[in-house]
Amino acid sequence: EDGIRDTSVTGVQTCAGYIAAATGLEAEDIGDAENDAVTGADALIVGAPTWHTDAETERSGTTWDDWLYNTLPDLDLTGKKVAVFGCGDQESYSDYYCDAAGELYDLFEAKGCKMYGMTSPEGYNHQSSKAERDGKFVGAMFDE
Repeated sequence: EDGIRDTSVTGVQTCAGYIAAATGLEAEDIGDAENDAVTGADALIVGAPTWHTDAETERSGTTWDDWLYNTLPDLDLTGKKVAVFGCGDQESYSDYYCDAAGELYDLFEAKGCKMYGMTSPEGYNHQSSKAERDGKFVGAMFDE
């Protein structure tokens, strides 16, 4: 079963709800997800906000922070298909736009996941983002 992980924050809840409605998937907070559900999923759509602006690690300020560094290292996700989305505020936090999405991308990729969903930053009004790789966002970035 596929799933959308981390719906603990309102903007992420809203976006996860849109994605779930469009795909027929179920949205679930990563803190409530069983390890077997994560490893057993065919694919994952993961999303987070950025509350800890300018942080090098634990950027989301949500349950992701603990999960990424204390649970993810113990899981075998080799070959898992993963898409990332981020929530941010490109006007008020233009220097840190959706930085936590970049952290999700990097850590899932390091676990051997196949990453999907790179998008163009064209049309966005931000100064910088740790969610950009080679001129593209690591997934869908939402102002929510």
